Amino acid sequence: MGYFDYSETDVHTIDYQHFLLDSPSPYHVADLVAQRLVDAGFTRQDETEPWDASPGGHVMVRGGAVAAWVVPTSVTEQTGFRIVGAHTDSPVFHVKPSLTSSTADGWGQIDVEVYGGMIWNSWLDRELAVAGRLMMKDGRTVLVRTGALARIPQLAIHLDRGVNPEGLKLDPQKHLHPVWTVDNPEANFMAEVAKYAGVSVADIASHDLILIPQQGPATFGESGQFFAAGQQDNLSSVHAGLTAFERLTKAGTPTDGDVRIFMCFNHEEIGSATREGAAGPILQTVLERTAYALGRDADGVARMFAASSCISADAAHSVHPNYAEYHDPATHPVMGRGPVLKINANQRYATDGEGIALWKRACAAAGVPSQDFVSNNAMPCGSTIGPITATRLGILTVDVGVGLLSMHSAREMSHVDDLIGMSKALEAYWLGA
Repeated sequence: MGYFDYSETDVHTIDYQHFLLDSPSPYHVADLVAQRLVDAGFTRQDETEPWDASPGGHVMVRGGAVAAWVVPTSVTEQTGFRIVGAHTDSPVFHVKPSLTSSTADGWGQIDVEVYGGMIWNSWLDRELAVAGRLMMKDGRTVLVRTGALARIPQLAIHLDRGVNPEGLKLDPQKHLHPVWTVDNPEANFMAEVAKYAGVSVADIASHDLILIPQQGPATFGESGQFFAAGQQDNLSSVHAGLTAFERLTKAGTPTDGDVRIFMCFNHEEIGSATREGAAGPILQTVLERTAYALGRDADGVARMFAASSCISADAAHSVHPNYAEYHDPATHPVMGRGPVLKINANQRYATDGEGIALWKRACAAAGVPSQDFVSNNAMPCGSTIGPITATRLGILTVDVGVGLLSMHSAREMSHVDDLIGMSKALEAYWLGA
């Protein structure tokens, strides 16, 4: 009987694949991160209960956001927080309150709203599933994912001869309208979703539902080094932090050092200004309640913040082989050569000299190479949770990420070496590098 000899990278990649399959919506992500940490020995924290800052691991979920913290057995006046921040959301289609509509020709369509800065055309001609959460009348929240239910069919080239030489032009209201049935006026969208959730449609009070590509993640390339899947911005960082936390947990509760924080926000793709987002109070709440539970007064909390640091882990740009001129001519990060340090003089990324030194120490301790990214001066620069976190809390913050191609496409591309490299660098940071 034959057997497979899996490398450390192979095992990490397979786990990442399963993590993505189990994480179709931010609510699934938060639930899965919490469950895996509970399985590793963490204690679940209810926000309405007294805060637990006893030695060991703790985890809290707020909607599509999840926070975890590990308190060492010995906490001193010099103790601060070591924070890794990421986000659980990605550009998708949100289902509108109207749910569905019909055309004069009998097509049944799911009414959707564009969430975040997606590449519209990448969603055409893909089978789409529905995922998210259902709020039940009895107060329960039920997570749901369907099979392939819908598709946004592209207009045939015979009817749009200019599509190739002139480019595809899409109106998000008219042309990004998924089909899910035809000639069936009795079709009931919520009844179909309820069937997958195993609940009665009459018991559903409200919902937060999205459409996602049904196609699963896969590796490709001459040695399987490339990884293709949706939502890698930013589940590549969430998974990296989660697996780092899991490895650290196997070593037991730390005896000393800083309190380790893993904060996965929601709503980064739409500006973070929500109760689950980085511009809201959730991270500050976790830090302050932990500090107070450790016996700190207001000045003690401020001193803990001053002794703290944060790695903002969000997907980065690999240089594109077909569009290299869109990148800075002297700075070409290439996927597979290590995680990317993100730098912007206008502070669209929070990185500064102190943060660069911090990140390089972590990478050196982990034995992981690192690359730099700066924008071409003629191109606008995106932003992350990093500047928001630094502004809200005054904590030293550095922006890093796994290099991607096709960022914000329905199917993004990464390199398996960078995925495990990011996890190892975050582990080294939490260890005190």
